[in-house]
Amino acid sequence: MIAALIVLSAIAGVSGLLLGFAAVRFKVEGDPIVEKIDALLPQTQCGQCGYAGCRPYAEAIAAGEAEINLCPPGGQTGVAALADLLGRDPQSLSTGQGFEKPKVLAVIDEQNCIGCTLCLQACPVDAILGAAKQMHTVIAKECTGCELCVAPCPVDCIHLIPVAQTINTWKWNSPALQAKAAA
Repeated sequence: MIAALIVLSAIAGVSGLLLGFAAVRFKVEGDPIVEKIDALLPQTQCGQCGYAGCRPYAEAIAAGEAEINLCPPGGQTGVAALADLLGRDPQSLSTGQGFEKPKVLAVIDEQNCIGCTLCLQACPVDAILGAAKQMHTVIAKECTGCELCVAPCPVDCIHLIPVAQTINTWKWNSPALQAKAAA
């Protein structure tokens, strides 16, 4: 019995060492330019650019498959920051994807919520809390204002309110400062 425990412990120890060595030896590192591009994007995960989220859009930009002016939440400032990072000429924001708007926050009128969970399924960042047949609420700190929860709501109980600009929500608009922050 004790011999079996010793053998199993030895096998587990050797396996752990081999896995640790393999993790270090065969580590796959991401493309640093993709990381920098992704850091400049607004992380709304809204899909307005035509990609599933900010990371796939960053990968497409790095691969040369997408233009840098497709992100309405990033606005013209984001386009300028991407152009500066990539050494490209700044472009104007593409209006085919939408227009630059002020940051908004989704708010659920909890009195009218029927608990259908359609907004839960639509939220790309899991900012909505609730269960089936129960009222839902938005976690304000997690909401990116992507607006994807509004359309599926069958009772129109989700409203978008502008985020008041405070010291906590204000950001530098300088592309050079954003690029430095990403570096």
